[in-house]
Amino acid sequence: MHMKTVLILLVLALATIFALVCVLLTRGRAPSTCQHQPPQQEDTDDGQSLVFADLTPEEMVQVVRYLQGNLGVQLVDASRAKPSDNCIASVDVQVPAKAEVLRFLDGGGARPAREALAVVYFGNQADPNVTEYVVGPLPMPVYHRDVTVQKYGGKVPYHRRPTLTVEYKQIAGFLKNQVFPAAPSFMRQVMEYDGASLAAMTAAPRGFHSGDRITWFVMFQNVSGFFLHPVGLEVLVDHSSLDVSRWAVSRVFYNGQYYRDMDQLESAYVQGRISVEKVRKAPQDGDFSSMKPRAPAATLFPLQYEPQGPRYSVRNNHVLFQAWSFAFGMSVNTGLRLFDIRHKGERVAYEISVQEALSVYGSNCPGGMSTRYMDGSFGIGRLTSPLVRGVDCPYLATYLDVHYLAHSQVSRTSKNALCIFEQNLGSPLRRHYSNLQSLYYGGLVNSALVVRSIVTVGNYDYVWDFIFYQSGAIEGKVQATGYASSSFLHGDGLRYGNRIWEHTLGTVHTHSINYKVDLDVGGVKNSLVAHDMAFEMVRAPWSPEQQIERPRLTKKVLDTEDQAAFRLQSKMPRYIYFAANSKNKWGHQRGYRIQITSFAGEHVPESSSMERAISWARYQLAVTRRKEEEPTSTSIYNQNDPWTPTVTFANFINNETITNEDLVAWITTGFLHIPHSEDIPNTVTVGNSVGFLLRPYNYYDLDPSIYSHDGVFFTSEQDFTACEINPVACLPKTASCLPNFPPFTYDGFQNMSRL
Repeated sequence: MHMKTVLILLVLALATIFALVCVLLTRGRAPSTCQHQPPQQEDTDDGQSLVFADLTPEEMVQVVRYLQGNLGVQLVDASRAKPSDNCIASVDVQVPAKAEVLRFLDGGGARPAREALAVVYFGNQADPNVTEYVVGPLPMPVYHRDVTVQKYGGKVPYHRRPTLTVEYKQIAGFLKNQVFPAAPSFMRQVMEYDGASLAAMTAAPRGFHSGDRITWFVMFQNVSGFFLHPVGLEVLVDHSSLDVSRWAVSRVFYNGQYYRDMDQLESAYVQGRISVEKVRKAPQDGDFSSMKPRAPAATLFPLQYEPQGPRYSVRNNHVLFQAWSFAFGMSVNTGLRLFDIRHKGERVAYEISVQEALSVYGSNCPGGMSTRYMDGSFGIGRLTSPLVRGVDCPYLATYLDVHYLAHSQVSRTSKNALCIFEQNLGSPLRRHYSNLQSLYYGGLVNSALVVRSIVTVGNYDYVWDFIFYQSGAIEGKVQATGYASSSFLHGDGLRYGNRIWEHTLGTVHTHSINYKVDLDVGGVKNSLVAHDMAFEMVRAPWSPEQQIERPRLTKKVLDTEDQAAFRLQSKMPRYIYFAANSKNKWGHQRGYRIQITSFAGEHVPESSSMERAISWARYQLAVTRRKEEEPTSTSIYNQNDPWTPTVTFANFINNETITNEDLVAWITTGFLHIPHSEDIPNTVTVGNSVGFLLRPYNYYDLDPSIYSHDGVFFTSEQDFTACEINPVACLPKTASCLPNFPPFTYDGFQNMSRL
């Protein structure tokens, strides 16, 4: 063969080998890491949102130091205080008056003074009471003023104080060291008690009359998921005395029978006059109550990521997402709250906040039947739990710490206790496929921003969400999960729930959630308008002998607070909205509609001696004039004295005119829960989600989401595989990257104290 031919063949062979190697290397190469791009909008807040910001740990230190040096009394650390001591129960930010804030935000006025609200227990004085002080200015306070009488019309009696963690510990010690030893045979042989094998769960409220502090404590096996392991023993403790040594047992309950005290129970047991229902001892993992998966890990569940990075920004307490901006915070008592919510630069709401979470239980056991938990008293914000990345929120969400000072004079940090993320909901926000006249497709992915916290209050976990949609709608949503509370199954227990394990009665109960929604639609002054429909009978104009039933629009302006107070199970107009003093292009009053999702149980009868303390739950919706002296629908002091409530929401509704006024909507949503076997081991969020929507109603001239950059539109005559025509066609190129998943960490078990 000719040498030249050989060389050509050799070169071709080498080129072929090189090309194959390149192809193989290219195929084996991992995609590049996703490159983050800055959000399209620049945050121009310039620190104004800090007027709503939670206190920093440094500010909390300064408040405590100031109070210690300026109240003229000795303050004991609340984490070790006796009821007869003085202590700081909590410190939170004092949000300035709305008028001051608006002058600052909108009118170029001075920044309001930054202040704290301190709740102080005065147990070591002749007239024990709870006093609230405003302390300021921060960061270096020089003054304090008592605002208790201004807020509540008088002093707060000491018996109304929320129960501190240390008091529960003192009660646990009282039970272990003084109560249980009074019945040694019963505790050893029936309860198999070894000094640590029982866990106590508090009931509330604590008695039947103002001044009572007498609490039922329900005993459970101290294992994982102990809420599902009742043993049939309940003890009524009178801890009203400020002298712990004078605490006493008022009653004992076991397996359907009541006893004067543990001595009487022991005597009845020893003499064989007691019906014993011995519960099988559960392993430490709880057995059926364990949340440990019963199946091994398999194929990974779907994940979401942001190919070009987050499309939102978080700076301090300010969030910017497409046309939305808002400030966020965490009240130590009521939890997640938002301020200065704006869409397309215009404020639509001044405040949206959680107010209270109420649970009312039924049972044939004393602890269960007397329980009406008002979670704000326990501290919804204080009990915000650290979030698990990838389960509680998407793995790549933005996680933020929450700082609080409560039940101790030292601030604590709940790591990663709040998350913010954009979520593709997997469905279109809107779409249309046209196969008539012209051929085209138009649609918009439903991608929304979510702000979330999860609170664990005893057995229950509440997932709190505020969701912002591209259509201008805001959703407030709560999902319930965690463990069902239970009673010991005996007698006619099945009248009050379902049997969910051998000795476990899942007790019927209601959940009621209250929100404050201070809408400012097109300005501070609004009116409340109701639209609905009715059928009218008319003769067909083209055929008068025939009748047509046609729907027509009904309209009504609700002029007074009484007209705007809708009882829980009453019929409410299906379209009810805050109307502005301005109109859209089509001549309609601009508005934001309130749409409630709820399947609440019955409210406590108003004849109940404690109903006024929870009178907000009478109403699915009540709209009142906004007043600085009515900042919340309830009080942390209502739990331990509901018979003389410190704040009575029903008093807010006094038939004042609400036309062209600054208005607040108080929204109650909830659900009835009858625990069933599928609540073992844990209640699921599916079907246990309620809330409300705030939706633009003639607020804009057209749907604002039409201006979203995420829109898709193409016709039959276009090349819909081209990126410039259809951005979804670009995904193989723009989204073929590897997200950067940070290592998994969790700080939820750090610095925890067990009761």
